[in-house]
Amino acid sequence: MSIKNQPVASAAEQEIERLMTLHPKGFDLSLGRITRLLEALRNPHLKLPPVIHVAGTNGKGSCTAFCRALLEAGGYAVHVHTSPHLVHWHERFRIGVKGGRGQLVEDALLADALRRVAAANDGQTITVFEILTAATFLLFSEQPADVVVLEVGLGGRFDATNVIPKPAVSVIMPIALDHQAYLGDRVELIAAEKAGIMKRRQPVVIGQQEFDAAREVLISTADRLDCPLSVYGQDFSAHEEFGRLIYQDEDGLHDLPLPRLPGRHQYANAAAAIRAVKAAGFTVTDVMMEKAMIGVEWPARLQRLTEGRLLDAAPAGAEIWLDGGHNPAGGEVIAEAMAACEERQPRPLYLITGMINTKDPVGYFRAFADLAEHVFTIRIRDSEAGLDPVVLAHAAFDAGLVAEPAGSVVEALQEIDIRQIPDRPPPRILIGGSLYFAGNVLADNETPPT
Repeated sequence: MSIKNQPVASAAEQEIERLMTLHPKGFDLSLGRITRLLEALRNPHLKLPPVIHVAGTNGKGSCTAFCRALLEAGGYAVHVHTSPHLVHWHERFRIGVKGGRGQLVEDALLADALRRVAAANDGQTITVFEILTAATFLLFSEQPADVVVLEVGLGGRFDATNVIPKPAVSVIMPIALDHQAYLGDRVELIAAEKAGIMKRRQPVVIGQQEFDAAREVLISTADRLDCPLSVYGQDFSAHEEFGRLIYQDEDGLHDLPLPRLPGRHQYANAAAAIRAVKAAGFTVTDVMMEKAMIGVEWPARLQRLTEGRLLDAAPAGAEIWLDGGHNPAGGEVIAEAMAACEERQPRPLYLITGMINTKDPVGYFRAFADLAEHVFTIRIRDSEAGLDPVVLAHAAFDAGLVAEPAGSVVEALQEIDIRQIPDRPPPRILIGGSLYFAGNVLADNETPPT
């Protein structure tokens, strides 16, 4: 049975719900508990195929998606770990298929792994994320594959995924301010935490960095650890030329299709993935790169909604985009993509936004101050950390936008429909502000990731 058609609470989801009642929520950054648990499980993390380990504030999920697309285009079986999930917990665990597209883990397989991990933990203090990470290593060690693409959960140095002693390559994507309570309030402090996934003499790829201070920390750490190093803009790069993506590294220029994922920021993300897969020791052909650019998938990252229940509530002809970006740097790249859409085809832009209380909503909204006509704020469902829509609307006001709370996405879409003026083009609607909110939207739209 596909994940899409499963009951609301599958066996694995029931097991996770049980674990969440027993163990603390949130993050407790340390490697002691996960190391102890993995030893009790006979160290499955030491029995994995080559690992591509990906950290960063923004773009790490997109880089992971590009890595997977490249490797699958070459016929490799690719296990993929990502977090958080959007609709179903199963999205965090993609099991590789030789010569084909990896599949979300089967429910029975995940439920069994979770039970075995919980039994090995034997009631000791641990976080649910650590249990899920241990389940990742157990699943990936027992199912055959050629490579693992492993996305960091939070930070890097003390993230539960950071127990891989010799990754094939460590990738650090753009660093920006986020999770300051855990990682520090300056980009160089956050960069130092992310750099913690680098291992001595193992290859490192540094993606495009907005902040020189972050880049310098990453490069100095790699140098100190004697890591073979590739830096975006120095050793590899990508740009658009005549509607094509030009990727360049020491092997020369490659003329490729533009990535299927919208937004100019994806050019650098794609470049980092190409360089990472090469640095991990895999041969990357032009055919693989072409297939990857055309076929890459990553839900809720400037995803155009073209079907589903929510479209019925939207104004006729509306263009609806969904994105989980949630920090100021993410807001800037999303706003840039919306501005590019506006240049190609002018439409009034509306935002429908939900955020959690650990983010900087004013910083996020500020990027849209000259673009959006109106903002509707929504409470994230099933989240104790969801910002009150009134508070979120005030944040939009502080950023120079006109905003008001709404009871639901459907209510906001209906209100946008009421506001339509004859002879004006149908609206462009951006729904986002949080991956958790994006998950609510995909669930309501009945189009979860597969």
